Amino acid sequence: MANLKEIRSRITSVGSTMQITSAMKMVSAAKLKRAQDAITQMRPYANKLTELLENLSASLDNSDGGAFAQKRPVKKVLLVTITSNRGLCGGFNANIIKQAKVLANNEYSNSEIKILSIGKKSSEHFDRAGFNVIAKHDSLFAKLTFDAVSEIAEGIMQSFLDKKYDKAILVYNQFKNAATQNVVTENFLPITSASKDSSTSGEYIFEPEKQKIVEQLIPKSLKTQLFKAVLDSHASEHGARMTAMHKATDNAGELKKELTLTYNKARQAAITGEILEIVGGAEALNA
Repeated sequence: MANLKEIRSRITSVGSTMQITSAMKMVSAAKLKRAQDAITQMRPYANKLTELLENLSASLDNSDGGAFAQKRPVKKVLLVTITSNRGLCGGFNANIIKQAKVLANNEYSNSEIKILSIGKKSSEHFDRAGFNVIAKHDSLFAKLTFDAVSEIAEGIMQSFLDKKYDKAILVYNQFKNAATQNVVTENFLPITSASKDSSTSGEYIFEPEKQKIVEQLIPKSLKTQLFKAVLDSHASEHGARMTAMHKATDNAGELKKELTLTYNKARQAAITGEILEIVGGAEALNA
């Protein structure tokens, strides 16, 4: 009977876990809808602005104010890692951390690596791993606004102009759908120019003068690029967590069925054993 008691306890425990994972799935689904709408509305604008920036930068030189397009020998690299503040979202955070380490240990192994972390999970990991984490923005997702992201982007841009690093790279999850998030490594600084023979490049008539356009468009485009990356990551987080909790709920349901079947078999065996003992005792009395 002790075995039956243990199985009953496990069934109750699994049932409680299944209720929790199911509730978390529904919460993530509600948050995903808002986050998905935000990135869906933002992405076309950000992509078009980036395209315009690339075409514009192709016609600039440093004397025109293209300091953000200045290419220097890559001795210092800033990796901007965008993760979440919480877990229970499958490989969402681990994939970003893994990709950042691949960049640090392979492509930029001869450069000094600095980490700017957005999200508590990457901050904690790179601190433990001994990386040079120059800034942490773990509270950003508590109030995710363009102004908050703009402050981070301005800091990155100013550090690039001060030559504190020679290249900045964004590492984040790009939202595709609730079940799929793609790890993206995206160049942030210096800005890249469209190729001269690119079909998207063209001649522009500048009004007002080119200098004023550069001063306004390039910083705005970089801020928008970072904001899009954060929104992508935010939507990906809720999609990954919803998928993970859906799988966890299904697995808990299967385990509960197996435990219930095991319990019924054990209970049936116990009852059968008791009946046999009673019958055996009655036959002994009649003998």
